Amino acid sequence: MTTAAEEEYGAGQEAESPYLFGKYEVGKLLGCGAFAKVYHGRNVATGQSVAIKAVSKRKVQKGGLAAHVKREISIMRRLRHPNVVRLFEVLATKSKIYFVMEYAKGGELFSKVAKGRFSEDLSRKYFQQLVTSVGYCHARGVFHRDLKPENLLLDENWDLKVSDFGLSAVQNQIGSDGLLHTLCGTPAYVAPEILAKKGYDGAKVDIWSCGVILFVLVAGYLPFNDTNLMAMYKKIYKGQFRCPKWTSPDLRRFLFRLLDANPETRITVDEIQHDPWFRKDYKEANYYQVVEGFDLKKEDGGERSLNAFDLISFSSGFDLSRLFNESGDDTSTCGEQFVSVETPERIMERVEEVAKEESVTVTERRKSGLKLEGRNGNFVMLLEIYRLTEELVVFEVREKELNVVSGQEIWKYRLKPQLRRLVYQAGSAVSGA
Repeated sequence: MTTAAEEEYGAGQEAESPYLFGKYEVGKLLGCGAFAKVYHGRNVATGQSVAIKAVSKRKVQKGGLAAHVKREISIMRRLRHPNVVRLFEVLATKSKIYFVMEYAKGGELFSKVAKGRFSEDLSRKYFQQLVTSVGYCHARGVFHRDLKPENLLLDENWDLKVSDFGLSAVQNQIGSDGLLHTLCGTPAYVAPEILAKKGYDGAKVDIWSCGVILFVLVAGYLPFNDTNLMAMYKKIYKGQFRCPKWTSPDLRRFLFRLLDANPETRITVDEIQHDPWFRKDYKEANYYQVVEGFDLKKEDGGERSLNAFDLISFSSGFDLSRLFNESGDDTSTCGEQFVSVETPERIMERVEEVAKEESVTVTERRKSGLKLEGRNGNFVMLLEIYRLTEELVVFEVREKELNVVSGQEIWKYRLKPQLRRLVYQAGSAVSGA
């Protein structure tokens, strides 16, 4: 069996040490695709099982998918839900990028339903977990766009885990018409409005796919299926399907609302969660509040504190612009993070002093940061402060994309030099100093 380490460094050199960066023991191959292979791994320090997704930089760059990989990382790091596969860390070498993720011991949901349809109660349990996680993603501006049983995994407790956010869209990809336009998804699960090629609502597309998944769970086969692809698309476009005779009346009614070919009248996530069929034995999921990649926990003083995951986020492993040796990423803001021994209050006071000297206005002040605007509103800058340890804090400066050149010049040449005394010199800036 060839390990990821052997493949990366050469079997002869690495055969005696099948470890990735000395942190993870890499084991058997779990699956593979066109651009990546997934291995079982073990955290050397804790013994915890993990899944390690090894992505070939050469293949990704050749296929023009570098932006997709960076977006997948950006998306996964902001999601912390019990029914979403968690991303622990990203590591990179010259030729590969490694996603270190939560290991789903139970495998794919697809392999279970392929052996036979589920009972209505079991189908409901998995559908509840699916919709709860999808609603969580939507509330954070993330739309999966490729939901199907193959992308739904099961953990050791047989609970569902949504995975594979490679085709996901985020809020800033929405066009001026308020819709997404990229054609994507798996044929049998794709929504009719995507086939129409007129733009679509990412949330409603995911709901359609959830409806197809629920049908597959209770029926054991697809609602729209044909050996001829165009014939199948016609059925999808018209919303033509029949429920199996063993489904209950409430479930049939529910399925027709989920698989409504008209996205305007299709049931919403909120309506789903209030439906009588869905509500039976429903248990609310407990999850962390994650804002823009940070697991936020309020301290007594109202400051934001960082956990171990966030320390990883500040490491070079999460510097997405460097994964492919590029100078930028696909986000609409640019920012820098610094470590300081100063108190959050002192940092904000100093920023306010410098801003006043440079005729920059503080338009909003909170315990965790500031919002600043340039003259004539030519740029907007955000300062966020997070508690790292009892002695250290991290402050992040981000520029909104209004007049980028003007904002960058004011920050780089006028504001930043005057704030260097705030930066902890032993570690200097964590990123971008």
